[in-house]
Amino acid sequence: MSQSKITLEEVDEISAGLSWVTQLGLKVEEVGEGHARLRLPGSEDLLRPGGTISGPSMMTLADYAMYIAVLGAIGRVELAVTTNLNINFLRKPEVGDILADCRLLKCGKRLAYGEVILTSEALGQDEIVAHCTATYSIPPQR
Repeated sequence: MSQSKITLEEVDEISAGLSWVTQLGLKVEEVGEGHARLRLPGSEDLLRPGGTISGPSMMTLADYAMYIAVLGAIGRVELAVTTNLNINFLRKPEVGDILADCRLLKCGKRLAYGEVILTSEALGQDEIVAHCTATYSIPPQR
């Protein structure tokens, strides 16, 4: 396995400067070259009618997981941005932590493409609650 081009300490520094990351309580648990694992703590504040974790909060988790995986592959290039994100919600997650496991499938000079698998601790790691694919644009000068 290759070494990450960004440290967890650098990721924590970036995360601390983003109010929406701290408001949601997103935690980067692992970062490597082209992969990342993040956690969204379960909270009553994230529920939508019907008692399920809201789609927008899961989309935010998936998008940030992709961002961190891209930084793991290319280094601290904070101007990398989402150009496309597609998510399929597969199961209804109850209140509980949501885990995001992201891996890049391709990382070129200008674009990175990857997938994020979201699981719920309340349902168990084998039950996928959402599947996301995303493309990131990488600025020309790193």
